Amino acid sequence: MGRLIILIGACLIIVGTLITLNIPMGWIGHLPGDFSLTWGGTKIYIPITTSIIFSFVLAILIFIFSKR
Repeated sequence: MGRLIILIGACLIIVGTLITLNIPMGWIGHLPGDFSLTWGGTKIYIPITTSIIFSFVLAILIFIFSKR
């Protein structure tokens, strides 16, 4: 449980640093496989590829930090 809290804290520090330094993150939600639907004045983003990449990275990090 302690390692999971450390992992979450490290992720928050990384995201906070990226936001603070104004590093461009425009690619999030705009990868091939991410869908954008527009109906009139309504826009809907469905970031399928971005979700798969984040899920893969998170699974690797959890595997590395798991005790088993």
